[in-house]
Amino acid sequence: MLVRLCISNFAIISHLEIGFHPGLNILSGETGAGKSIIINAVNLLLGGRASSELIREGADEARVEGQFHVPVDSPIREMLEKMDIPFDGEIIIKRTISRKGKNRITINGSIASLSMLSHLGPRLISISGQHANQVLLNPDNHLYLLDDFANLGHHREAVAERVREFKQLSSEISRLAEEISRAEERQELARFQAEEIDRAGLRPGEDKELEEERKKIKFAEQLFRIAGECYGILYDDEDAVISRISHCIRELERGTQIDRTLEGAVHSLTVAMAEVEEAAYGLRDYAEGAQYDPDRLTQIEDRIYLLNQLKRKYGPSLEDVLAYREGLSDTMEGIAQKKNLLAEKQKALEVIRDEVSQRAMDLSRRRREAARKLESAVEEELKQLHMKGTSFRVRFGAPVDQNKGRASLAVDQIREEGIDEIEFMISPNVGEPLRPLAKIASGGELSRIVLALKSILARIGSVETVVFDEVDAGISGATADIVGEKLLALSEKHQVLCITHLPQIASKGQAHFLVKKQVKGGRTQTTIVELDRKAKIMEIARLLGGKEITDRAISRAEEMVR
Repeated sequence: MLVRLCISNFAIISHLEIGFHPGLNILSGETGAGKSIIINAVNLLLGGRASSELIREGADEARVEGQFHVPVDSPIREMLEKMDIPFDGEIIIKRTISRKGKNRITINGSIASLSMLSHLGPRLISISGQHANQVLLNPDNHLYLLDDFANLGHHREAVAERVREFKQLSSEISRLAEEISRAEERQELARFQAEEIDRAGLRPGEDKELEEERKKIKFAEQLFRIAGECYGILYDDEDAVISRISHCIRELERGTQIDRTLEGAVHSLTVAMAEVEEAAYGLRDYAEGAQYDPDRLTQIEDRIYLLNQLKRKYGPSLEDVLAYREGLSDTMEGIAQKKNLLAEKQKALEVIRDEVSQRAMDLSRRRREAARKLESAVEEELKQLHMKGTSFRVRFGAPVDQNKGRASLAVDQIREEGIDEIEFMISPNVGEPLRPLAKIASGGELSRIVLALKSILARIGSVETVVFDEVDAGISGATADIVGEKLLALSEKHQVLCITHLPQIASKGQAHFLVKKQVKGGRTQTTIVELDRKAKIMEIARLLGGKEITDRAISRAEEMVR
C-alpha cells in the first residue's frame, strides 16, 4: 500500500507531499490542475522513462519518493532478498532526475538500477489510464492478459526459455553443418597439399644447410687457393711461421740458462707453435678435401628450388611449411570430430524439440481452460457495470489437434509466447455477432471493460495498490454510479487511487484529495489537499454544478456522500 508520496520540482509541482489511506482514495480537480502529473510521478516509481524535461524550470533536479507498507509474507520479500535489499514490511523508493544526467535510484537506502526498479515497481502498483485502453485494443497484448488471469506467466517463460535454447541450438547446428560442408570441399585440396609436402621429405633447417654447402662447392677453387696459401705461410714455406717460432724457442731456451724469467715466453711460444701446427694441418686437410663437384652442385640447387617453391605456397620459412602440414592433418581429423559433434547436437535438438512441443501444447490447453473462466468472469463484471447481455469471448487461432500429439507441431514456428494467437471478441448487443474489441467498443464501453479486467486481475494478483486515471471516460449517470460501487468493492482488497471528474464516483471515496493549480511568487504550481467531509461535499457539489455551486447541488452532494 502506498502510504506517502513526496514530489519535488517535478513539472509544475514545486513540492507536494500526500499521505494516502487504505480503501478508495479519490483525486479530483479542474482540468489541467496537475492530476495526471501526479500519476506520471508515480509511474517513475514503477521504472517509467525519466527525462530532464520533467524537471521544474529553475531547478537542478526533480525527486519522487514513495513509502509503501507491504505484508512481511509478501512474495516481494523474496525478490528484495535476491536484490540484497533489506526489508521489514516497509519499502521506500526514491528516484532523482538530474539535469546533469546523474539520475539516482534507491530502494530502502540501497542504490538500485532501473532494471531492479522495473521488476519491483509493477508488483507494488498497477496503473490503469488512457494507455491501458490502448493496450486493450492491441490483440498482441490479449495473450498476456489471459496469462495474467490464469497465472500462467511461469509456464509461458518456461516455453520461451526452451524455444530460445531450441533456436540457439538450431543456429549452432546450421553453422556446424556449413563448416563441415566447406571443410569437405577443402579436404581434397588438403590431401593433395599434404602429399606434396610429404613427398619432399623436409627436415627443419635443411634449407640453411644446403645454402652453406652450395657456397662451399661454388667457391671450391677459391677456398682451395686460400687454404693452400695459408698452409704454406704457416708450415710449408722455407720461412714459415712455425719455423720462425721454433727458432725463437731455441734461442730463448739458451737465454733461460742466464735468466730463468724467460721460461714464461718459452712456454707461451711452445703452446702457440702447437696451435699453429694444428691450424696448418687443418688447412692442409681442408685443401685436400676442397674440390669442385658440379653434379652435387646441381643436386643442391634443384633441392633448394623445390624448397623455395614449397615456401612460396605454404609459408615464408621451412618451419612454416611443416606447421602448415601439421594443420592439414588437424583439418582432416577435425571433420570427423565435427561430424560427431553435429550428431550429438542433433540428438539434443530432438530432445528439446519434444520438450518444447509438450510444454507448448500443455500451455495452450491451460489457456483454453482459463479462457472459458475469463469469459464468464468478464461477462459477470460487465453485467454489474450496466452492460448486461454483452457477450465476451476469447478467440483462438487455428486449433491444435491435441490427439495428434507433439509431432504435429512445427516447432520451428513456435513463438516464445507459445503456439497460441488470441483476440478478445465482444458483442455489446444481444443478437449481434462477435467482433474484435478494437472495432466495436465505444469509449465508455472500453473504460468499463478495462475496469472489469482490472477488477478481475486485481482479485487474483498480489499488487497492493491499483491506480485508475480517468476510468470515467465516456460514462455518466447510473453507469458512473455502478463504476463507483465497483471501485469501492475493489478497494476492500486493494488500495485504490482514482482520478475522476464524476461526482457519482467521487462520492464513493473513503478519502478525497483536491488537486489545485495556483500562482505563488509569480510561478504556477500544483498543490494537493485532503478534504474533510464538509469540503468533500463542496467539491462533489462543484462536480455536479460547475463553477456556480447552488444549494441544490450541495444538497444533492450531501445525499450522494450519505
